[in-house]
Amino acid sequence: MTPAPGAPAPAAALATGAPATSGFAGNAQPPQLDALGPKGPYRARNRLTVTDVTGAPAAELSMVPGVFVHRTLTALRRAAPLSPDERAAALVRAAELFSTGTVAGRSVAEHEHLVSRVGGVPVGVVRTATQAIATRLAAAYDSARRARPQGAADDWRDPLTRAGRAVWARRGEVFAVNAAGNHPGTHSLWPEALALGFRVAVRPSRREPFTPHRLITALRSAGFGPDQVALLPTGHDLAGELLNGADLGMVYGGDDVVRRHHAERTVLTQGPGRSKILLTADVDWRDHLDTIVDSVSHHGGTGCVNATAVLVEGDPEPLCEALAERLGHLPALAPDHDEAVLPVQPVATARAFATHLAGRAAGTRPWLGADGVVAELGDGSAALRPAVHQTDRPDAPQLGVELPFPCVWVAPWTPDAGVAVLRHSLVLTVLTRQEELIDRLLDEPTIGNVYVGDVPTYRIAPGLPHDGFLGDFLMRTKAVVRT
Repeated sequence: MTPAPGAPAPAAALATGAPATSGFAGNAQPPQLDALGPKGPYRARNRLTVTDVTGAPAAELSMVPGVFVHRTLTALRRAAPLSPDERAAALVRAAELFSTGTVAGRSVAEHEHLVSRVGGVPVGVVRTATQAIATRLAAAYDSARRARPQGAADDWRDPLTRAGRAVWARRGEVFAVNAAGNHPGTHSLWPEALALGFRVAVRPSRREPFTPHRLITALRSAGFGPDQVALLPTGHDLAGELLNGADLGMVYGGDDVVRRHHAERTVLTQGPGRSKILLTADVDWRDHLDTIVDSVSHHGGTGCVNATAVLVEGDPEPLCEALAERLGHLPALAPDHDEAVLPVQPVATARAFATHLAGRAAGTRPWLGADGVVAELGDGSAALRPAVHQTDRPDAPQLGVELPFPCVWVAPWTPDAGVAVLRHSLVLTVLTRQEELIDRLLDEPTIGNVYVGDVPTYRIAPGLPHDGFLGDFLMRTKAVVRT
């Protein structure tokens, strides 16, 4: 039975995995994607049509009002966290269900196809992301604890606190996430907050809400109650209220979002990656071409960990030519094609990216993409082809331009340019034999991660910090002395 507008959806839809409505076919209404509140699935009066890359309706997303947000946060705050052992076990169960089970009426294959069609991410990339999320979810409890200082105890009952000991404690109880929609893999990070005992509210991207919906449904089915983790689709006008109502929050966005929240101690910003590769003269770039190409094009070039700039000591022209040759052969296909490797967007969106690229590329030498990066697929969507541009100096402003497809800027680098031109990089892969240079790169506070040797910039694994450990932000140490 379909509930009345504004009423909770049947709880059985969550418990049995049955969809709240029948599938979308012919003249039928698109399937409903409900909010997930403290009393179960909730169908709001206000619903947003989520479309695929061709503009066809894919689902109706319930958009909850402010009062629902406040009530949900209140319920999360009142709830006690599961015990550590219960959290660890539930995360493992959720990982298995998310990656293999039927969740909210969709099999894994159906989910991956839908995410690909709506988000425009190649289906092979979505499949890889499904397994990556499951791997990190199963390891989230151990991964989160890697941030714990070696000298700190987990619990005040530890016998060491009798003589005085630091205890690792949460900075709050409720963690809010304003999620990104560029890649499903972004949802592999926030479950570590659940592992640490936080209750979590996720505001999904309207561009791709299906991954967090599936993940949260799996977490609830695995043992995290509806008062432990919630899905709160809202308009942009309520994003700030969600953050203000939680103890701590994490937001994704561009430079404007980073600037807006930079000074707030309770908000962790996840902004542009601007990941880079540096090759010094004592290595031959030809020996590392596969790594460079993969760093630019893996994930369809949509991730913050994709390389968007390559700096090379010496003449960059041969490398530009080789990159253009390799990237130029990537096929333009629909996102759900098994051989798709490039991201797809509605034609108007793709043309907007192309216009932005053309405006920023003035004064550079185009090796690939000069004839345009928009490859229309004939159904209202377009693949975004790769672009390779050469700049004439290592501090060119283009090296800070990040676009959601394989677009790379190649620049000359000299030791005199030093580390300054590499600042503000989420990941830097450095191909060099100069240990002193590696020391300097590690000492630079604005470089997030330093990969030395043949390691692609997109390398992520459980237990490795993405942009620092999430636990560095969520937790603090307190001195405990007891007699």
